[in-house]
Amino acid sequence: MRGDQGPASVSSRLKHFEVTSTETMSDVLEKLNRLLDQTLASNAFYRSKLSGLKESMPLTSLDAFRQGVPCTTKGEWIADQQAHPPYGTNLTFPMASYVRCHQTSGTTGAPMRWLDTAESWHAMLEAWDCVYAAAGASTEDRAFFAFSFGPFLGFWTAFESAQKRGMFCLSGGGMTTETRIKALVDHQCSILCCTPTYALRLAQVAGEQGLHGKDFALKAIIVAGEPGGSLPAVRSRLQEFWPQARVWDHHGMTEVGPVSYECPEHPCSLNVIQDAFYCEVLEPASDDAVAPGQQGELILTTLSRIGSPLIRYRTGDLARAPEPGLCRCGSKDPRLEGGILGRCDDMVVVRGVNIYPSAIDQIVRSQATIAEYQVEVFTKDHLTELKVIIEPIASLQPDDVPHLASELARDFQVSLALRVPVEVAQPGTLPRFEMKAKRWNRR
Repeated sequence: MRGDQGPASVSSRLKHFEVTSTETMSDVLEKLNRLLDQTLASNAFYRSKLSGLKESMPLTSLDAFRQGVPCTTKGEWIADQQAHPPYGTNLTFPMASYVRCHQTSGTTGAPMRWLDTAESWHAMLEAWDCVYAAAGASTEDRAFFAFSFGPFLGFWTAFESAQKRGMFCLSGGGMTTETRIKALVDHQCSILCCTPTYALRLAQVAGEQGLHGKDFALKAIIVAGEPGGSLPAVRSRLQEFWPQARVWDHHGMTEVGPVSYECPEHPCSLNVIQDAFYCEVLEPASDDAVAPGQQGELILTTLSRIGSPLIRYRTGDLARAPEPGLCRCGSKDPRLEGGILGRCDDMVVVRGVNIYPSAIDQIVRSQATIAEYQVEVFTKDHLTELKVIIEPIASLQPDDVPHLASELARDFQVSLALRVPVEVAQPGTLPRFEMKAKRWNRR
């Protein structure tokens, strides 16, 4: 599998996704009714939340589902777990049915636990298999997982799905960055799975060690955990070092599981796995649907994770509403053009300009001589202000540093119509990240 594969190979490896739109909607409605039947019968959380729905069952259309079923918010299930520790009441089956426990990363609050039955775990491995299928992975591939294994869901589903597919799997848990680079080379791994930030870090350290892309056997870099995987500047930086490898984006959440895979014919876009999810895109502040191609909040209903479901869940992720019809790659799955654009709660308004972290990331990553950066958001004279702190690569000549800072400030001005002060930190002083990067500091 190479990044320059033609349409024939793409269609071949995604052939099993093909289906007519009529069959798809009928199948989705059937799965929604089955999900609602089971949760209304035995799931205490949703039996209370959807108490008035039972007399309307079975639902006869997707419109009836959208109009008759309220959205679920993150605050609701957090409150439920806090009121009924340790797992809450969003459990459809007896406790003895659950075989796995994972938890959220806790980046925006206390970590929350999520349970899975053997059946729902198997369904999530099948969903991750769609990611590998899109990337053209086979039993001949050797996959390296560059992260520490803990209670976070994504690493385990990626690893076990690759095992199930018959791939050689090598865990990078407990390794330093230097050790992971050596393992990638020694084992001639062809697939790398990690966050976009950590893939950039691996490329940077490998370059400092005198290694080049040709020293690696990588042909696919599958990234997740941050919106950066669908940002052209991030992908460009990675493919400068590994020109033979294509970057494949993917996203998921602990509370819903693996959600999407990158469309083989539409780089920087994500296809939602319709066998596992019913997706909508709504206005962030209301239940109104946005028009196709317009930006809104991604709403997901888990069709196969029945043991601990989420129904019309407001993910907080920003995405563009899918255009109707089948994708050119032959997939039935709704395509989110541009992937995940950011988080609803991440936007800051600076002097009347709406700023998302992904916009800053795209501009900063366009400068190849910036190793890492941080953003400070603060209030001055009752106004929100923004400052970016950059760390140049160690090989940049000191005389070139002021030019780099002024050039980045000019890029901010041109792209955002906003003056953003840029400060310079000494090489090696800013934090490095293996999991989700925490670059934005609010004070």
